[in-house]
Amino acid sequence: MIGRVFNGRYKITERIGIGGMAEVYKAQDQVLGRTVAVKVMLPQYAADSEFTARFKQEAASAANLQSPYIVNVYDWGQDGGTYFIVMEYVRGTDLKSAIQQRGAINQRKVAEIGSQVCQALSVAHGQDIMHRDIKPQNIMVQPDGNVKVMDFGIARAKNSVKAKTSSVLGTAHYISPEQAQGKELDGASDIYSLGCVLYEAATGQLPFDGPDAVSVAMRQVNEAPLPPSQVKPDISPDLEAIIMKAMEKNPYNRFQTVRDMKHALDDFLMGRPVTGVAGNIASAPTAVMGNVPPIGPMAMGAEGGTAVMPAVNPANSGSMKAASFRMDDDSKKKSNKKTIGIVVGLIAGIIAIAAIAMALIGGGETKVPDVLGQTQESAVKAIEAAGYVVGDITEEYNNDTVAGRVCKQDPNGGTALEKGEKVNLVISKGVENGSVPDLKTMTAEQAEKALKDAGYTPQYAGNEASDADKDTVCKQSPEAGTQADKGTTVKYWISTGPEDIEVPNVVGSDQASAKSTLEKAGFTVNVVTGDYSDKYAEGQVMAQNPNGGKLAKGETVTITISKGEDPANKAIDIPNVVGMNSSDAQSAIANLDLRYNVIEASSDQPKGTVIKQSPASGQAKKGDTITITVSTGPSSNQGNNGSGNGQGSNQGEEDEAEN
Repeated sequence: MIGRVFNGRYKITERIGIGGMAEVYKAQDQVLGRTVAVKVMLPQYAADSEFTARFKQEAASAANLQSPYIVNVYDWGQDGGTYFIVMEYVRGTDLKSAIQQRGAINQRKVAEIGSQVCQALSVAHGQDIMHRDIKPQNIMVQPDGNVKVMDFGIARAKNSVKAKTSSVLGTAHYISPEQAQGKELDGASDIYSLGCVLYEAATGQLPFDGPDAVSVAMRQVNEAPLPPSQVKPDISPDLEAIIMKAMEKNPYNRFQTVRDMKHALDDFLMGRPVTGVAGNIASAPTAVMGNVPPIGPMAMGAEGGTAVMPAVNPANSGSMKAASFRMDDDSKKKSNKKTIGIVVGLIAGIIAIAAIAMALIGGGETKVPDVLGQTQESAVKAIEAAGYVVGDITEEYNNDTVAGRVCKQDPNGGTALEKGEKVNLVISKGVENGSVPDLKTMTAEQAEKALKDAGYTPQYAGNEASDADKDTVCKQSPEAGTQADKGTTVKYWISTGPEDIEVPNVVGSDQASAKSTLEKAGFTVNVVTGDYSDKYAEGQVMAQNPNGGKLAKGETVTITISKGEDPANKAIDIPNVVGMNSSDAQSAIANLDLRYNVIEASSDQPKGTVIKQSPASGQAKKGDTITITVSTGPSSNQGNNGSGNGQGSNQGEEDEAEN
């Protein structure tokens, strides 16, 4: 299959896994250049109209559902005698594997997963599509912690026409009571299944288990689950109440919608009071069911897989075909019990005789049983029952197999081997714990190698401005030194160098405050002395470079400090010299760097007295001229107006000569 191109477009590159009726491969979309997942129907089902209909149903159901928490379906078709579906390639692991590897999950994480699945189901239910197979195997947990719901293979529109049959499609450990009984379903059935998922995630164990699918389904119908706190005492009462409400036997006692369940989970996450769930912990007594007829192996499906099961319906009479029972007919119950006892006895006898015969005959070549994932005890029994001897049993850490279970065997399951030969087992010690290495100052290549060498999964998370050297790790999660399971994904960010910072405008500020503002923003400040300024007072910033924009942290900003107003342009208060003698007045004006012009006129004032000035008051600038009129004394008929020849006149003539 590797290298095959479907529909002339999707090139298979890697096998991801196998399900009940299909294999899933990683592939490259050669048109859009993206990685996708291709689900290919197994050859033995390609000619089966029921399976092909289910396959098409999955594509049709999921293709129209748009949600960040639902795996996108891009394409589907038929190629080379089989059907395929092209889906979004999701990195991560399914929730079932996470539970098997780590046991009970952190309660807050359980609530986060539940809330996101509710969001996905809300989109599906909004289009009247019931998933009908919610289980941890169909919930993918991505490296960022978010989830995606997948596999709408048995989803059905609520109002679709469906012929009544005696069989039920679903996964027994998560199936709702009404689904187990073959009844019509609505969104409440998915809510019950999600409750089972959250129960397992929060406690590390299934709410109901049994030797076969039918016995588990019957317990779903008749028994109340053990409250999670009796399995894991530290579980929150609020989370327990949410789970138990979702798992109410009567659909009307559950959350009315997945949106209601999401609100309750969100309240728990936000630390708000969780209302509407108190008193819903199931406490109904266990009902007495009729005897269970033997179920053929074809009805069971793979462990944890979607299976075809007979409907468990206590309202109808029992039969081998339909597996339905009456709860109110004692005679039939006794008859069934007697019948099943005889059948079981006969089967047990046949098995015992066969085992004895095999033991007596001995030898012969057969195939080694596959015991991967089994406990040591059950693996040993299976190997010895097949006529082999258990050889060396060793232990090692294993990221993919829960502690205490077989992670390797030699020879592998399915290998042809003479009876009496040894089969060696390796038992998983679970996920090895270690300390996350410090990636600071490493390049991306160095960080990838350091993480892989330490047993962790590296993930480049993007670039980020920082004080770290450009192109080196500036941040990581989990932090260095954190104790984490080997195989844990460690994210790292690469520095693009110091972040460009907006340069604050400090023009007009005094030198001290301007310098402080720029330094707090992360810049180096260069101070220079500027010229005189009529606009900015002495000590104020009259200019800066650069003036605005962005600079890298640590860059230099130059500020220019004003010397204040130019003395040459400084305003001078004009003195009042009227009444002073001419000599004193001229001195007073000259001392202020002003010029003077003297005019003589007769008046009643004593000769030489200033009798008038122009301008009389206000302000002037250095070099401006003040005109003073000086008395020549009384005159009978004529005045003597003319220009004086004193200092002022001489000064004025000299200035004119200079100009």
